[in-house]
Amino acid sequence: MEGGPRITNDLEKRISDAFCVFDHHGDKSIDVREAGTVLRFLGCVPTEQEINEVILATESEDNKGEISLSKFLPYVSQYLMEHKWEPAQPDELFEAFRTIDEEHKGVITKEYLTKLMMEEGEPFTQEEIDEMMAVAVDPLTGDIPYEFYINQLLVNNKSDSIYKLADFTLAQKPLKKAVSQRLF
Repeated sequence: MEGGPRITNDLEKRISDAFCVFDHHGDKSIDVREAGTVLRFLGCVPTEQEINEVILATESEDNKGEISLSKFLPYVSQYLMEHKWEPAQPDELFEAFRTIDEEHKGVITKEYLTKLMMEEGEPFTQEEIDEMMAVAVDPLTGDIPYEFYINQLLVNNKSDSIYKLADFTLAQKPLKKAVSQRLF
């Protein structure tokens, strides 16, 4: 594909840039195994089932095992504008932690949370757990003071989130349509 798809807005540019980080051959395609990595790199939180749906919808018919940017870009753009794969809100995270903190101490043990993450719901990988624990665990106590952890996530949450960009892009669509109708 020559030059790849036409990028028409900042959302598409952000998706394309993230995609290209994992385009190891420079041919505007990635291995299907990188789909989840690209989505997470963008700040999305898809389930494994949702990643598989993205792969099914965007995998190349000609080159099985590869996803082209030209198929990935419109699919992911649409899903982001619908706020699919959005991370949980801080109040939702706090309530989830409070639910598993049966004694309401404001802390949970690393071992307990690791057990839950490995055995309940969709299991996390060891790498995902290690990344979380590196930030969540208080090095002095070895426990997770979850309110502090959630606040750390908020501080590290960029104001230029992909979902804010998706909202802006969606809001611009009627404006572009109105302008083009007046011009023609």
